[in-house]
Amino acid sequence: MTEQPRAESRSRSQSPTGTRPDSAPGPHHEDATPAGSSNGGPGRRSVFERLAGWSGRHRWRALALWAVVLVGATVAAQAVGSAYQNDFSLPGTQSQQVADKLAADAPDQAGGTVQIVLEHPDGVRSAGTQARVTSMLAAVRDLPHVAAVESPYSGGYAISRDGTIAYATVLLDAPPTEVPVEDVHRVMDTAQRANGDGLRVELGGEAVRGAQAEGGGAAEGAGILAVLVILVLLFGSLLAASLPIVIAVFAVGAAVGLVGLASHVAVVADFTTPLMILVGLGVGIDYALLVFSRYRSELVRKVDRERAVRRALDSAGRTVFFAGCTVIIALMGLVVLGLGALQGVAVAVALTVLVTMLASLTLLPALLAIMGRRIERAVHRQASRARSADGDRWRRWSAFVQRHPWPAVLVPVLALGALCVPLGTMHLGFADAGNDSDSSTSRQAYDLLGKGFGPGFNGPLLVLAEGDAQAARTAHDVLADTRGIAAVSPPMPSGQDDLATLLVFPDSKPQDTATVDLVDRLRADVLPDVAADTGATYLVGGATAAVVDFSDAVADRMALFVCVVVGLSALLLMAVFRSLLIPLKAAVLNLLSVGASLGVITLVFQNGVAGGLLGVEPGPVEAFVPVMIFAIVFGLSMDYEVFLLSRMHEEWERTRDASRAISEGLATTARVVTAAAAIMVVVFAAFLLDPSRMLKQFGLGLAVAILLDALVIRCLILPAVMQVLGDRAWWLPNWLGRRLPRLAIDRAGIDRGDVDRGDVGRGDVGCAEAPRASEG
Repeated sequence: MTEQPRAESRSRSQSPTGTRPDSAPGPHHEDATPAGSSNGGPGRRSVFERLAGWSGRHRWRALALWAVVLVGATVAAQAVGSAYQNDFSLPGTQSQQVADKLAADAPDQAGGTVQIVLEHPDGVRSAGTQARVTSMLAAVRDLPHVAAVESPYSGGYAISRDGTIAYATVLLDAPPTEVPVEDVHRVMDTAQRANGDGLRVELGGEAVRGAQAEGGGAAEGAGILAVLVILVLLFGSLLAASLPIVIAVFAVGAAVGLVGLASHVAVVADFTTPLMILVGLGVGIDYALLVFSRYRSELVRKVDRERAVRRALDSAGRTVFFAGCTVIIALMGLVVLGLGALQGVAVAVALTVLVTMLASLTLLPALLAIMGRRIERAVHRQASRARSADGDRWRRWSAFVQRHPWPAVLVPVLALGALCVPLGTMHLGFADAGNDSDSSTSRQAYDLLGKGFGPGFNGPLLVLAEGDAQAARTAHDVLADTRGIAAVSPPMPSGQDDLATLLVFPDSKPQDTATVDLVDRLRADVLPDVAADTGATYLVGGATAAVVDFSDAVADRMALFVCVVVGLSALLLMAVFRSLLIPLKAAVLNLLSVGASLGVITLVFQNGVAGGLLGVEPGPVEAFVPVMIFAIVFGLSMDYEVFLLSRMHEEWERTRDASRAISEGLATTARVVTAAAAIMVVVFAAFLLDPSRMLKQFGLGLAVAILLDALVIRCLILPAVMQVLGDRAWWLPNWLGRRLPRLAIDRAGIDRGDVDRGDVGRGDVGCAEAPRASEG
């Protein structure tokens, strides 16, 4: 790749005294700048410079616009409410076919169910107990959204062999997610009034689990407080430290309100809001920190405030824009997977990232213009002594890594590889009542059913027989003799003469791999043979089978999704840095950090390693967690990758010294990378305080991935790999270079003359930093 002609002579011709044109900032300095360039050189200003200029000139208007968006979206969302719903339907799967047929032909069997589980040490058939239970069930039958109640005394199979445990089934007239929470609470309260005098009443079912879900607690507040402490230590000013948090709050608040409104016209899962807060706080603070850090470094160099804002956006703002777009593209990749409610979650989180990116590029410049004088005084009070010392420390660290590159590569790579090993045994699924808190009624009902009837009663399979009555009875007899099945209910006719359903109770828990194997065996071997003999059609559905189908769909499409995201990101990096090996290295290292984080999730949540410390029971990894974590982490990893490599690339372009490029790149960017990573780790880790098992998985996975990526990969493996590659790191075949578009993350990539004129200096923090030509 050939360098563009340097513009040093032009710069000097514009400054007869030989001094830099921007060396004497003042109130009229903007007017002295040639039109179209904040750097004092010819040419039009970039979009980012013009954006910074507009936000600065119209600071109050920009703030008012964001306030209107935040308040308007919040008030509107509260006025109309939200309509979140979980839709894990997968057209074409057997479980979805069963659900669709029942909804069309037997709607009374398509609604949700609630189990009222009863226990009495003297037996549930005793006269006094049976009368109390019968009276309670009659009261439940009259409640809203209750279609029917099946008493344990009507059939006899709903009472355990020892007679101490029984269950009644409450049929709802709608799916669990569509029944109002207050009506579910009425069922729970009415049933539990029968408690006492030796009778124990517990309730289970998805509707009950949803109604008793706890709030997020102090997770968000604890994360923000910890972040504020880190930012105060970083900037030495409470005012400066509060700006990234203000940006994040504005962006996340607006996004949450907008998604709440959108839930009325699109399918958005009920766990979307806390996930948006989780990602929005981390990303919003991170992006604002990158821009503000560059702004602060310009103030330390005695650049006037207006120009400092423009340069911050023209350098770090480009990195923020690139990083945000990368995360959005990765999340949009989830949409094409066609995984039900996961599509709505992906769009909602992508919208959150988009809003936080826009806030960092428009609201932050406005706030800097409003509070710039006070911030500038605080920055100059703190001075730059610590920053210089910090840069020297990172240069010494870089020198150590560069002297021992192979150990610095092999040791951490082997360690990360070891963390990836548990990923091979990851079992995807969904948490059920067996993973709920021991004190919850759903968990108590789950344990009682397992104790009285066997573990499979907590997750029965629903076999739909489409044929005559004899076909249903034949299927019943075959299933009753099938290995892995504890019991089979008699055929239950539906509204259609040729349709019947059978409840199949495995002898294993719903989350066990044995249950998954049973579903596959019934579909592939057992029922096809019965269908061949009877001429009927048999489908296996129900909640447990639907979980199996969804998990299989995620696993089957994960490889394609990863290849598309990694491939597009590699092509983008190749076009930006004009290198063949850097994109390959970035892809491998990013996959390594994501794999290690998912391995940690598997160890903790599936294998139970240290699970007690987090208050979680061993169980499956939520089926949508791996793809969401991959999309989010891969985009954020690209953020740090570009931030660090941009600085190395500019030093390489200036000196053609690969070792110096590594050292200077690490010295001038590692401080802000580690600070930004520390903030994101704190925000994500705070969600380990959330009672939701799903949010705990997201919090731990994202925190581990960012920690490993920023400290182990960016500050250890990356410089070591770059040292091993040497000049080859920046090699690109001529034939490929001619076919690739020329992209630039930094201003210097557009106009190399700006770098040579020294518009970004050694020790600055931000994207697109390069030493002054006079310091070469």
